[in-house]
Amino acid sequence: MGKIDKVKTAVVGCGTISEIYLKNMTSAFEILEVVGCCDIIKERMEKRANQFNVKQMSIEEILGDKSIELVLNITDPVNHHLVSTQVLNAGKHLYSEKPIDLSIEAARELVQLADKQGVLFGSAPDTFLGEAIQTARFYIDSGLVGDITSVYATLNRDAGLLAERYPFTALPGGGIGLDVGVYYVTAILSILGPVKSVAGYVQTRNPDRVHYFPSQENFGEKFRLQAENLVVGSFEFQNGVYGSVTFNSCCIQNEKPQIVMYGTEGILYMPDPNQFGGEVKVILKGQTEPVTLQATHAFRENSRGIGPAELAWALKKGRKPRTSKEMAFHGLELLLGLYKSCETRAFYEMTSTFQRPAAIPRGHLGGNYMGSPAESGIAI
Repeated sequence: MGKIDKVKTAVVGCGTISEIYLKNMTSAFEILEVVGCCDIIKERMEKRANQFNVKQMSIEEILGDKSIELVLNITDPVNHHLVSTQVLNAGKHLYSEKPIDLSIEAARELVQLADKQGVLFGSAPDTFLGEAIQTARFYIDSGLVGDITSVYATLNRDAGLLAERYPFTALPGGGIGLDVGVYYVTAILSILGPVKSVAGYVQTRNPDRVHYFPSQENFGEKFRLQAENLVVGSFEFQNGVYGSVTFNSCCIQNEKPQIVMYGTEGILYMPDPNQFGGEVKVILKGQTEPVTLQATHAFRENSRGIGPAELAWALKKGRKPRTSKEMAFHGLELLLGLYKSCETRAFYEMTSTFQRPAAIPRGHLGGNYMGSPAESGIAI
């Protein structure tokens, strides 16, 4: 292949999460060349442009620049549909922050538009490409714990505290299901494949709140949570595995996240899927205490940006990205299917499916293995 033909990339949305994206995309991945950034708040755009030495651009300039092939949409969830539609209509490849959209119907429109335009469309979360989830997948695929029969995931948070620190979490798309549960769902889907049907309960407990940080200008003002803070659900995979989730932000902020996969020969414990690394543990038949498994893959640190980089490599290699729009849509439908099930008091039958993404090949371990480039794993 010779010298890498970099993919010129622009970022729309310069909020908090943009910093780690831009840091990694401008320094950690050879395939990407970030040329510009955009935000409706000029001060945020200026800050990121100066911080990472990229050009300040309007959305019109980004969409009109024929040299820019890939656009990241990392705006707030309420703006995802508008920006993603603009990018796709401009014929550019797209990588979107999660959730892919706020409704099944709107998300389906984006998927169909990408197909019509013949462009790649990937979506966060990309943490499943990291060390922990790829390690877990390797051991599961190897048969270490036998056949998986069920999976359970749980997460606790404090919605009131989060609304004070991150106001978007009180708005549509910012609840514990769509904003955080999607990490758990995506990690599980990437290993076990598509789901057949779901059933669940969803609610927003005590939606009327009062801002309680004395240092803030809104201290004492009333506000309303517009996002879910309690999600409990069960689902059946197409392969016959059963799953269940409990996402509870009517709790404390000392997070105790967990994904547990139960197999015929053992139990595998996965760490926080909102992180890239962490210990994967197992209890095998005949044992009583879990042991930590050796990591098999790279990307232990915060590697946000690996998703866009992997999509860029997919573009160059002529294959589908691992962070496919089909899996992202399926994950959104699963979560919103729980909501619909709660409303109808009936099972929700999934309408979508996807192909399980290819595992990242072993052996590309980065600096831990005499400088072997970790990026090689997502380039293959």
